[in-house]
Amino acid sequence: MGHPFPIREIARQAGLSEATVDRVLNGRGGVRESTVREVRQAIADLDRQRTQVRLVGRTFMIDIVMQAPERFSTAVRSALEAELPALHPAVVRSRFHFRETGPVAELVRTLDRIARRGSQGVVLKAPDLPEVTAAVGRLTEAGVPVVTLVTDLPTSARLAYVGIDNRAAGATAAYLMGQWLGERPGNVLTSLSSGFFRNEEEREMGFRGAMRARHPQRALVEIAEGQGLDATQYDLVRAALERDPQIRAVYSIGGGNIATLRAFADLGRACAVFVAHDLDHDNTRLLREHRLSAVLHHDLRQDMREACHAVMRAHGALPPAGPVLPSAIQVVTPYNMPPAALG
Repeated sequence: MGHPFPIREIARQAGLSEATVDRVLNGRGGVRESTVREVRQAIADLDRQRTQVRLVGRTFMIDIVMQAPERFSTAVRSALEAELPALHPAVVRSRFHFRETGPVAELVRTLDRIARRGSQGVVLKAPDLPEVTAAVGRLTEAGVPVVTLVTDLPTSARLAYVGIDNRAAGATAAYLMGQWLGERPGNVLTSLSSGFFRNEEEREMGFRGAMRARHPQRALVEIAEGQGLDATQYDLVRAALERDPQIRAVYSIGGGNIATLRAFADLGRACAVFVAHDLDHDNTRLLREHRLSAVLHHDLRQDMREACHAVMRAHGALPPAGPVLPSAIQVVTPYNMPPAALG
């Protein structure tokens, strides 16, 4: 009667003594057939419930490493903390390593410190650079699984990616932009926080490809390297508006939307359509005030749940599963905002 469970667990499941279970498992006789069936049933029950059996008492220390504006890091932290009760009976503890910008060497040093110190897993949002890819390899070699969040490092040794299909998100933005601009003239400003984040690059490619196919006459004006920060974003947007008086709409891939709108206002320019990403606290307010046309959003709680589950699977605490599917892309307008965003 093969099984992977300790006698104590089988006895508890069957409501029998450990001695009785031992006799059944070792075929010593002296037990009723009904008792044998009870032991077999207990093993079958434990096998179905083995996920929970293995999780009881398990604590997973996970490091969350992100280069992102504070508003997005805060949203990720809140999403993870909201999901923690649903991960029980496992206990997930987290260490946060957040930064808005900075040299890649500092980010690599953070990842290498985690590799030396040890961790059950790393959830990582980082630029797609060779130095970062190499650091992910060192983490993996040290036995630390890495899950990329929102933006992928596809050539790295990462375990999984959680987030949306970014090309599809960009194409969705182009569809909305084309529908809402209609036949009105005007160019579209596309704004990236950095050209080194793969998610932003893929969104831009999806947007540009769909716009060329459906609206080839409409010019796209790109700005980048504002890091999604209002202080740097304002100057970039204002300069673009001064160079091109035909800009009438914005696809904000990398954030800094308060500064973008301020630049339009300071120059007395109207923004006819403004499509952004993520219901962080800035975008929630702007959408509520009807200053954004729509926000392409996805469930960060689902992303954090999937990331934690991927780490648990890597340690054998959850059964194997297929590839993580992309998060659903939600088109949020001022009229269908989630209840949490309305509070």
